[in-house]
Amino acid sequence: MDAKFAPLFQEYQLNNGVTLKNRLVVAPMTHFGSNADGTLGAQERIFIGNRAGDMGMFILAATLVQDGGKAFHGQPEAIHESQLASLTETAALIKAQGAKAILQIHHGGKQAITELLNGRDKISASADEASGTRAATADEVQSLIAAFGHATDLAIRAGFDGVEIHGANNYLIQQFYSGHSNRRTDEWGGSREKRLRFPLAVVDAVLAVKAQHQAEQFIVGYRFSPEEPEEAGLTMQDTFVLLDALTAKPLQYLHVSLWDFYKKARRGADTQAYRMQLIHQRIGGKLPLIGVGNLYLPDEILAAFNTGWAEFIALGKTVMINPNIAGQILRGECADIAREIDPQRADHYGLPDLLWHFTISGTQAWLPPLLGQDPKILDR
Repeated sequence: MDAKFAPLFQEYQLNNGVTLKNRLVVAPMTHFGSNADGTLGAQERIFIGNRAGDMGMFILAATLVQDGGKAFHGQPEAIHESQLASLTETAALIKAQGAKAILQIHHGGKQAITELLNGRDKISASADEASGTRAATADEVQSLIAAFGHATDLAIRAGFDGVEIHGANNYLIQQFYSGHSNRRTDEWGGSREKRLRFPLAVVDAVLAVKAQHQAEQFIVGYRFSPEEPEEAGLTMQDTFVLLDALTAKPLQYLHVSLWDFYKKARRGADTQAYRMQLIHQRIGGKLPLIGVGNLYLPDEILAAFNTGWAEFIALGKTVMINPNIAGQILRGECADIAREIDPQRADHYGLPDLLWHFTISGTQAWLPPLLGQDPKILDR
């Protein structure tokens, strides 16, 4: 390995005593590979099975916590007892490659796909006529919160090293925090303080299950998107308030969702400053931050890490293109790391059929769904 890349392979000890072997993380990628019942699919097994080597942590694709919130075809689930065996196999598959296995827990809210609702209503913080969504009742809000806790219970029993709460990309949790999508007038909406209650209630539910299992070394992280473009949407100031609340919880890390590592703030902070830098400054060392954003080649990854704005760098698109990028850096094979898919090497990538179809469609349409993002909100 070229010595300049050594910083990427430093160990890091989390606040619960768990040591991660390096600073490289596989970002959660939507692979469209699970079975219809949310269990581990044959193509998903291949996709996961060759991408965790030499990485410090592997975060699974957004995994559904309650029927009625599925936002992707081929999305994994952590809802039913019958899915425990599949979750156990998934965790073992990652851990056998030497990475920490993290289950990202998720609900699509108004972004759920109507045909995948299993007869349920599409629900979110508030009604949304365009997507056919109605506002969740008070009882349904409590049920949603409990679902994240139940998914955590399944994750612990399945042998996962941790969970990541998916509070980003305009899915359910962010829908509750955003003033644009949450127009409730009860205890779960209105003021920013009330809109913050749902994300924090989910965090508390997850942490309560962790405590019940006495699983001190179980890792709990939280992913967030820092801004929204709508007038009433999230600003950097809203994110600062969220960060202050999250760093007061016994979490192990925070994970920002950004399309571009070097994107500048839109509003609510110095618009000449980088979002990543502002977020890291606000956290103030209380928790480590995972940064991400359009980083493909080793020098780009190293440059991002050397900014000092993130303790870890998550890699999505480049891990899809280069299944063992960390190993390639370690072996000094950086010249072989690619930016683009080679349509003639399908067997090399091990992509599920639908994802492969996106990659060779002649467009970049596969990038947003791969990262669990709606193309319309990439700039969030």
